Amino acid sequence: MNRIKNKAALVTGGTRGIGFAIAKALLGCGANVFICGTTEKGIEEAMTALRRDKGPQLDGFVCDVRRYEQVRAMLQEMEHRFGGIDILINNAGIGRYRNVQELTPDEWQAMIETNLSGVFYCCHEAIPLMKRRGGGYIINIGSLAGKNAFPGGSAYNASKFGLVGFSEALMQEVRYDHIRVSYVMPGSVDTAFARTSLGQPESWKLQPDDVSMTVINLLESDPRALASRIELRPSEPKK
Repeated sequence: MNRIKNKAALVTGGTRGIGFAIAKALLGCGANVFICGTTEKGIEEAMTALRRDKGPQLDGFVCDVRRYEQVRAMLQEMEHRFGGIDILINNAGIGRYRNVQELTPDEWQAMIETNLSGVFYCCHEAIPLMKRRGGGYIINIGSLAGKNAFPGGSAYNASKFGLVGFSEALMQEVRYDHIRVSYVMPGSVDTAFARTSLGQPESWKLQPDDVSMTVINLLESDPRALASRIELRPSEPKK
């Protein structure tokens, strides 16, 4: 049974990497997809790559999820164009890896605001719209850094540990509104986000499609069941 077809889905950070792969997979399942990114050029290039001659509706919006008013405007525009929202994929994220004394306050704020506050803003605006449509599904893309701290990861770890607590609480808040909440914690994924300084692909890592398939499997699962936390890691990591 296709539980995704004709649903209205928002993918934040949907112009590249994991977000792009999720948007592509959703379109392939018949969802109407709304993506956001921080630049008009990025949106246009992603939509060109995603668009089909015929098929589900695709649209985009320039939005920095750190800015509440921009998030609010985005959800209002999505409701205007798509009639509402059924699926929210909170994927937008950034990482800066420095020791605490070297990390700047601006870098700290950017990571916390993007990786955590941005998720709150999107959920805050999307939940009332989902309730009006009788329910929905929120999937937050986290990281195994949300349970495994590492040197130089203080800000990134803090944002992803916070996302775990936020997702767990939100799941319990909205479950009786027929809104399911899951969070996916990938390990190393071969994207530009985490690529080596030489920019070379690393075959042992997860691919963006591995994460997108996990998202699709969650969305296709029967509403009576909820896999609230998914840990996804390379099966044969680099030794």
